Order: sequence, then structure tokens, then C-alpha cells
Amino acid sequence: MKNLKFSYSNATDFVSKQEITSYCEKLKSAHSMLMDKTGEGNDFLGWVNLPENYDKAEFERIKKAAKKIQGDSDVLVVIGIGGSYLGARAAIEMLTTQFRTDSEKTPQIVYAGNSISSSYLSSLLKYLENKDFSVNVISKSGTTTEPAIAFRIFRELLEKRYGKDEARKR
Repeated sequence: MKNLKFSYSNATDFVSKQEITSYCEKLKSAHSMLMDKTGEGNDFLGWVNLPENYDKAEFERIKKAAKKIQGDSDVLVVIGIGGSYLGARAAIEMLTTQFRTDSEKTPQIVYAGNSISSSYLSSLLKYLENKDFSVNVISKSGTTTEPAIAFRIFRELLEKRYGKDEARKR
């Protein structure tokens, strides 16, 4: 962080140098709390040391699961609501194109469990009729109503289509 420089030259018509410098001590204090992992919410700061410090074994497990999904699924159904899945969705949308081409080898990603819309779920189930699919549930508690409903529906579909053992793998 020592090499980080801040230029407010384009904001001088709106904010004075005095206003900017008046925040220096607050900024230093906030930075120290963040880096020292003190203060309220400090148990949610695992991201501060990324990408240097992460669970490498978990990352390998995720890559293995991704290869399996890519190998046997046309579609990945991501089930979640709110912050539990929006970060993943933002990253996926940032890293992919808006419009798929037939030459893409990765599964299409669709979302469920973010509403109780029966027409959306019905349309999604119809869409998946002739497609191989896997499911990824993103939930902190596992008890939120919308994802819980979607999970039960898709688990049942997986078990009917692939059997219980293969459904567990998907």
C-alpha cells in the first residue's frame, strides 16, 4: 500500500485540499483497522489478503468440480438469493460474453432460487428438459425460503433423471 498514490486534481472544483487532508487521520485509522483486522466485523476480512493467502486445497477441489461440470453438463443452475450468489453472478457476467455462441464449450449458467416465481421455475424446468445439467447451491444458512424451494425442485429432477448416486455428484 505504500506505493499507492491518490490524486484529487480533477476534483478541486468541488472539494478543497483542506477537506481532503482533514480525512487523513480517519483514513489512516480505518486502514490500520482493516490491515490489523480489528474493529467491528473483523471476522469477515478474509478477502484482505487475497490473492496471496487462500485455501489452496479448497481451490483445487473447486477446479476439479468445475472440470466435472464442464464435462457432463450443458447448463449449470446456480441457486441462491441476495449476497449469497450476487458476487458470483457479477464475476461470471464480468468474465463471459452477454451472448453465447454455439462454439462455447462451457456450460450455460442460469439462476434459480432468487424469487418464488412459479412461471420462471416452470420455464426453466421446460428449458432443461433436453439438457444435461448440474446444480450449485450458494447459501449461508440453507434455510432461506426461495433457494430452499428451488433446491428441492432441482434435487428431485436430478434424482429422477440421473438416479440418486449421480444426482449427488451433480
